[in-house]
Amino acid sequence: MTAYPYYYKKTPKIKATLKKVPGTFLRVCLFSQNVILWFGTMNTNKFLPMTTDEVKARGWDCVDVVLVTGDAYVDHPSFAMALIGRVLEAAGCRLAILSQPKWISAEDFKKFGKPRLFFGISAGNMDSMINKYTHNRRIRSNDDYSPGGRPGLRPDRAAVIYAQRAREAYPGVPIVLGGIEASMRRFAHYDYWSDKVRKSVLLDAKADLLVYGMGESPILEIAALLKAGTPVKEIRNVRGTSYVLGQKEAKELKPENALVIPSFEEVSRDRFKFSGATRMIHEEANPWCAKTLIQFSDTRAVVQNPPSFPLAMEELDRIYGLPFLKKQHPSYKEPVPAFETVKDSIVIHRGCFGGCAFCSLGLHQGKFIQSRSRGSILKEAEKLVNEKGSTRLISDLGAPSANMYRMGGRDTGLCEKCKRPSCLHPAICANLETDHKPLLELLREVRKIKGLKKAFVASGIRMDLALQCGEYISEIAAFHTGGQLKVAPEHSQPEVLKKMRKPGSGVFVKFAEQFLSASSRAGKEQYLVPYFISAHPGATLEDAAELAAFLKARRYRPLQINDFLPAPMDIASSMYYTGLDPFTLEPVYSAKKETERRLHRALLQYFKPENRPLIIKALREINRPDLMRKILG
Repeated sequence: MTAYPYYYKKTPKIKATLKKVPGTFLRVCLFSQNVILWFGTMNTNKFLPMTTDEVKARGWDCVDVVLVTGDAYVDHPSFAMALIGRVLEAAGCRLAILSQPKWISAEDFKKFGKPRLFFGISAGNMDSMINKYTHNRRIRSNDDYSPGGRPGLRPDRAAVIYAQRAREAYPGVPIVLGGIEASMRRFAHYDYWSDKVRKSVLLDAKADLLVYGMGESPILEIAALLKAGTPVKEIRNVRGTSYVLGQKEAKELKPENALVIPSFEEVSRDRFKFSGATRMIHEEANPWCAKTLIQFSDTRAVVQNPPSFPLAMEELDRIYGLPFLKKQHPSYKEPVPAFETVKDSIVIHRGCFGGCAFCSLGLHQGKFIQSRSRGSILKEAEKLVNEKGSTRLISDLGAPSANMYRMGGRDTGLCEKCKRPSCLHPAICANLETDHKPLLELLREVRKIKGLKKAFVASGIRMDLALQCGEYISEIAAFHTGGQLKVAPEHSQPEVLKKMRKPGSGVFVKFAEQFLSASSRAGKEQYLVPYFISAHPGATLEDAAELAAFLKARRYRPLQINDFLPAPMDIASSMYYTGLDPFTLEPVYSAKKETERRLHRALLQYFKPENRPLIIKALREINRPDLMRKILG
């Protein structure tokens, strides 16, 4: 048994209730004015319990928390339920993981008995609808988060279904939603698969609380309050959470210090109101200056508290220093494909300040970069390289954007007042520190690890940032690329890139020149693998044709095209649904018919013989015979 520390932010409410927490649950000591340090004890060589036998083996007759997930249980920090589970375990919680339960009845939800504190429910690492359906609403043939990649092991709208079954199993037990599905559906949102605006998932699931964003701090605060006897209906001040007020409370609500966004009824019938709500939600995402948001729905109200504060480096180090086994649960006889992708990877930071219109990272992980210390990363890297059976390769030293490590504002006071969704668009903020030196020093230290064959950087590199540091590009080319480097220019046309909030195509061209030149100097023949989005809002058929000509001229043949898929609460999804830019209210064109979307995709893969008839059709439709030779010649 080993003692592990865990930090999280104090609030007046938590200070008052911690005095009531029994010593058998956890040991508490004040660490500083702003932080409380929890010490819990845990087994360092065991999986979190996923079966009743594993619960009994720990000598428990009941559990405090049941974590329900639509994913297979893999004890790796890239799997959200393992992350939350280890954090709760470190705080002294007895918990069990209910992975991919049968949802036809509530029987599986009774498996571990009645939890003393709450059910924590997540659809998994992906929205269950995106996980199951393609952009053209066809069922996917595989699920990377299931054993053997088998599809069909989670329901549609899993967060709602799981919450309903948990309520059926034990009606009085609090239900706390979390994960990307709940996070991005916490307000009324456009749902692509039903092609309509749906209510907050809190209302559909009839859950007590919803944790949005990265949930370590709020889930610990909720657990402590419930353990101290606070009724779940009185938990109203935890940052990073949302809750519902009933008819009476909603009627008495006095939102003087809050922002009321357009109601469900308003956004359902008025595209301008929907756009306004989208803008407000994205502008109120800075934890230092965000207001409480309120959205009425019929007689009830969904209330969102301001976001959790970013974790300090010490906090992140402690989380990633928890005893993850980095293995899938032994009950699975087939590999979990998503784990195979990340098992030899190391996360170096969280967050992204790019603010791309089609991405949910800014709302989920936040735009403030939260970096691990060099020592924490090196310790994990050494362990990975030296463990039994290791390939001695690090598949990825990365993050949402690989080259934002230790970056942030020079004047943090300005950042704490800022409501810009992006620090890079329309231009790199003058207050942003783009120095790659801390990242370069980290990479150099990793390369010195005894026994390491190679450490790759496989996460996407933000090219406009990389161009600020030629030395970084040179070292990536020389030491951290395995022949191919992923980048994401996404498009070539200025107006489309503007809607995407991506830099101009000149950035891609310049980066490509510097990377290929650096590869040549290193004596390597290496290539870029560029990613593009087909039929993004703002992209016309003519834009797609110009992109095809751009690719052909530079001899790029993209094998992987991301067909635009409207995900809940993204800015691009708002554009797709309303036909408006939510920040300017300018009209935005979107290709919605599948016949036109097929033409967009065919143009981007101009080199495939089967696409030739579609390309000819597209060029005739837009009356651009001049592009025929450029694309097909």
